[in-house]
Amino acid sequence: MLYATLASLVDRMDTSTIRRAGVIQWGAPIPVFGDVATARVATLGINPSNREFMDEGGDELQGPSRRFHTLRSLNLESWEVIEAAHLRLIEESCRDYFQRAPYDRWFRKIDTVVAGTGCSYYSTQQHACHLDLIPFATAKKWTELSSAQRSRLLHLSYDALAVLLRDSSIEVLILNGRSVVEEFAAIAGVTLEVKRMPEWTLPRQGGEGVAGVAYHGILARIGDIPLGRSVLVLGYNHNLQSSFGVTREVVHAIRAWIASATRIMTVVDT
Repeated sequence: MLYATLASLVDRMDTSTIRRAGVIQWGAPIPVFGDVATARVATLGINPSNREFMDEGGDELQGPSRRFHTLRSLNLESWEVIEAAHLRLIEESCRDYFQRAPYDRWFRKIDTVVAGTGCSYYSTQQHACHLDLIPFATAKKWTELSSAQRSRLLHLSYDALAVLLRDSSIEVLILNGRSVVEEFAAIAGVTLEVKRMPEWTLPRQGGEGVAGVAYHGILARIGDIPLGRSVLVLGYNHNLQSSFGVTREVVHAIRAWIASATRIMTVVDT
C-alpha cells in the first residue's frame, strides 16, 4: 500500500503547487514515519521538519546521519526519472525510520503520550507510527507560509493520508496541537467534541495560564474518501514540542487521558 502512495506523491513533486509552496523539492515525500502496515496507533502532525533532511547549518544530512532519501542519495537528476528500485528504497527508509536515526528531539516527547495506548514508535511488537497532513517538508515553518500556500498543500495531499488510513489497521489517531486539530477537522469534515482540561493548564507568571483543551471524535471518512471503518480521534491543544511551558506533569496528564479513552474503546470492542 505504501509503494503506491509513494509513487503517487513523487508524481506531484514537479507540480506548480509544490514549487510555489516552498517544498524542499530535492527531498523525497514522507507519507509515514514507521511501519503503517503493523501500527494500530498513529500520531498526526502538519508536515515533516526540514531537519529530516538538513543539519542545523542547512546542509544536507549525509552518511549515518541521513534519515530520508534525496535526489542526491538516489543519484537522480530529477523525480521524473525515478524507477521502482528507488521507490523501494524510499519505502524502506520510511518503514525503518525508528530503527535508524530518528529525530528524537521531536519524537521522544510525543512518544510519552503515545505510551498511554500501550504502543510506542520504538516498539516492534506494539508499534505506533506517525503521519502528517502534508507529506512534504517545507523550507519554511508552516506558520510562515501564506494561507494560500497552506490551502494548496492541504488539498494536494489529503487523499494520500486518507488512503493510508483506509488501507491500514490504525484504530487510534492522536492529533498533536491546536493547528493540527483545526486543519484536520477542516479537511476531514469531522466535528470533534471539545472539553476543557484544567489539569493541562500551562502556568504563566502573573496570569491564569494557558488552558488545556481535549478533542474527541469518531472518524469514518476524510473528505470524499470513506475509510470503511471507524477510527477513534483524540487530540490536545498544546503542541508538545513547541508550546511554551509544557511541563512533565501536563504531558503525563495527557497520557493518562489517552490511556483512559483507549481503554474504554477496548472494553466496548470486547
